[in-house]
Amino acid sequence: MLVNGRVVPQTEPLTSIEICAGAGGQAVGLHQAGFKHLALVEIDKHACKTLEENLKVDAEWGECEVLDEDVNEFKPHRSMKQLGGRALEPGELDLLAGGVPCPPFSVAGKQLGRDDERDLFPRMLKLVELLKPKAVMIENVRGIMDLKFRGYREEVIMADLKKHGYRICEWDLLQAQDFGVPQLRPRAILVAIRNNVAAQAELNGVEFEWPGHASVQTVSVVKALQPSMEERRDRLKKDFPDLAQEVGEAYDRWLKKATEAGGVAPTLVGGSKKHGGADLGPSRAKAAWKALGVNALGVANDMHRCEDPGRDFLRDEGPMLTVDQAAIIQGFPDGWQFVGGKTARYRQVGNAFPPPVAKAVGLAIAKVLLAARDPQSGEAELTAPSVPAARSASDAELSASIADSSIDRERTTVG
Repeated sequence: MLVNGRVVPQTEPLTSIEICAGAGGQAVGLHQAGFKHLALVEIDKHACKTLEENLKVDAEWGECEVLDEDVNEFKPHRSMKQLGGRALEPGELDLLAGGVPCPPFSVAGKQLGRDDERDLFPRMLKLVELLKPKAVMIENVRGIMDLKFRGYREEVIMADLKKHGYRICEWDLLQAQDFGVPQLRPRAILVAIRNNVAAQAELNGVEFEWPGHASVQTVSVVKALQPSMEERRDRLKKDFPDLAQEVGEAYDRWLKKATEAGGVAPTLVGGSKKHGGADLGPSRAKAAWKALGVNALGVANDMHRCEDPGRDFLRDEGPMLTVDQAAIIQGFPDGWQFVGGKTARYRQVGNAFPPPVAKAVGLAIAKVLLAARDPQSGEAELTAPSVPAARSASDAELSASIADSSIDRERTTVG
């Protein structure tokens, strides 16, 4: 890695464990930020298959283990293949991360908070106590920032972290569109650094700083989706020649509406297993998608499996999105595949943490951790690892800019 313009050997990569990993949105971003995952813990079998299928075809993930289990059953001091079969020592892990379940705090639900049986903040805090990682990153929905949860944030979550020796970097509300994601998706994130690590980094001239806007332009829906819409159009014309003219006209209508509307997409909603099939969100979101020329009442079949162009592409409101197109809206890299039926795959995408946002926060954390390691570091200049080609056209610009981004912006802090 480069530090103040000089090469510093990095003999051991930054390690991480992630709970509630889902289909890997946060894991992908942290991997791109240079973290080496030891384990990804996830209870959904489809999401676990997604993780397994993607990790096994990319040697950079090494022997990261996908643990298909309830996080309450996860044994943090189990042997780790990535460590040659030995267990982690307390204090050895660099980062414990997780997007704990959102329903207890989502405005779309009852917002029962700590009274919701799905609240996994207590388990995350217990794992912090057991593992004593150098840094902690927790992601959730904007609803946890509501005033009604202030006591839970400060008197339970933050107080517990402080009790176990962590410096709280506060909560921040990051907007996905500020990081090249073509979507309105605010995410609440808490970062905490172990006291001795933060102090050592400060001695070497580095403090944790929340990432600002990446120096890339906002990516519109039309820019993000046009290549894949053209691909779908051309494939349908080939597979259904009798409908070629209608397909071409439907594409032109979509392009016109999406171009005129401009802007980014509403927040994708993955939903839950309790609520029927997949669609793109509640009524307000559906109306926003309609203005963008997209029918949000369902999800289209994969391009090569389309049997009914009338349903998937030729509706009056516009074409439905495929799962792959939803993944573009979430900022997943090209080539990241989702396993399961259409609804299961869409839910994995819709519930994900956009990788570019996770990458930005990961780089900010890594800067502190690496500064604490190297007594001569000063302010670290991070070199991003190689990443796969992006589904979004903006990702190449984002990779080059995000580590050095220092544009001021208004932050939401609590306490």
